[in-house]
Amino acid sequence: MADQPRDLDDNTCDLRKGEIARAWEQLVATARRTVADRLVVGTSGNVSVRVGDLVLVTPSGVPYDRLAPGDVTGVDLDGRQVLGTLTPTSELPMHLAVHRTTDARAVVHTHAVHATAVSTLLTELPPVHYMTGALGGPVRVAPYATYGTEELARNLLDALTGRTACLLQNHGTLTYGATLDQAYDRTAQLEWMCHLWLTAASVPGRTPNLLTEEQIREAGEKLSGYGQRDAR
Repeated sequence: MADQPRDLDDNTCDLRKGEIARAWEQLVATARRTVADRLVVGTSGNVSVRVGDLVLVTPSGVPYDRLAPGDVTGVDLDGRQVLGTLTPTSELPMHLAVHRTTDARAVVHTHAVHATAVSTLLTELPPVHYMTGALGGPVRVAPYATYGTEELARNLLDALTGRTACLLQNHGTLTYGATLDQAYDRTAQLEWMCHLWLTAASVPGRTPNLLTEEQIREAGEKLSGYGQRDAR
């Protein structure tokens, strides 16, 4: 008989349970934040965070404000559910593709309005702001594929080459980072840059000034050391 998903009380040491419980709490908080900040509507979008070889993910079709500590949902890197009983997000192939092929510890996917609008117009977001450097360079648009498919996962991996964010054509955004906070911040920055581009490009008779590759590289290098060296 195939292994069944288990809960945190089954064959999981106390230390591991505590780490997973904290990660789940942070994941739920991040998912709720995407709704509060209007980056998604209802249960659209999804979030994942990696704990060792375990990937915790938001479940499919469950409002984020209803998720509780006992709803923890986790899969291994092959997609086999090993924690919880709720069905994982339908976008699991996309999340697992990123976790398997990058150094991502957290992934955030949204349907942010301005970013999705840009995904219908361009194949790459023009570098209108130096925060482009924080995402590795101009953000590419992954060609459209049906949600939840391996084709979409392949398309987004191509778009993510050398980047920590991409747009999904006629769909939304995907970003990743070392933490949920970093992945979320990249999502918010991407949506803001898309809003900026749409605003500047809409001015009749004017063309937005774009940054050069060298300017983006310099900004990226400077941003890599941004913030406090030691917050403690």
